[in-house]
Amino acid sequence: MIDYGLMAEKVFDLTYFNGRIAVILGSGLGKFSNHLKNQITISYNDIPGYPSSTVEGHKGELVCGRLDNNEILIANGRFHYYEGYSFQQVTIPINMFKKLGVDHLIITNSSGSMNKHFLPGSIMVVKGHMDCTYRNSPANPIIYSGSPYHDPELIDLAFSAAKEIGIELKSGNYCWTLGPSYETPAEIKDMINLGGDAVGMSTVPEIISAAELDIKVLTISCLTNFAAGITKKPLTHEDVVKTADKSSKEFSELLIKLLYKLKI
Repeated sequence: MIDYGLMAEKVFDLTYFNGRIAVILGSGLGKFSNHLKNQITISYNDIPGYPSSTVEGHKGELVCGRLDNNEILIANGRFHYYEGYSFQQVTIPINMFKKLGVDHLIITNSSGSMNKHFLPGSIMVVKGHMDCTYRNSPANPIIYSGSPYHDPELIDLAFSAAKEIGIELKSGNYCWTLGPSYETPAEIKDMINLGGDAVGMSTVPEIISAAELDIKVLTISCLTNFAAGITKKPLTHEDVVKTADKSSKEFSELLIKLLYKLKI
């Protein structure tokens, strides 16, 4: 049995975290944590029962700090199904955040664009998601949008923040696949036909878990590449991390502005 309370107690003992906002950072987006003041960093390995992050671009640490008047907890690195973790293990951070008093969660990821109008380097606010893992049923997945999965007020706040700093945001539907291999052109075509705009190997378990715990969620994707079949260029995780790193400055500016505007 997973003891979320014990994990939260350990984090509190090391940080005295007393905020209501948490952020999960995806592949290559870890530089955002450098903007927090009065930082305290904890390795995932120092939290009892907490999984380890094994993927390049995921540091595997919690960073507690302040931005303006908000105290924020950042998960710098996540866990994936393809690393051998269960759904319950993948969502451990969400359950621990809840125990720590978090009720607003910003989830970020690096994902592939399935929309020809969403060029690599674009930033997309997720308005809906699909579980395209076919874990539970062979039936076509459906899009889940709006509350409780995608908070309308946080989405509006993200677009307001982007407008103030001159960043063009896209809006679309995110598709979750198991990985670790990239999708085939046929799979991408199928997801496009179902209404998908971006594809990745994470995030949806976190969205579902947060919704079940009554945590308000905003998900933002950094589109690092075109998905298979959109162009003839081969896909590599190295390119994903490199593009995310190039986009990290604009991405960080958006998150900073958004968090300044988030008054809770």
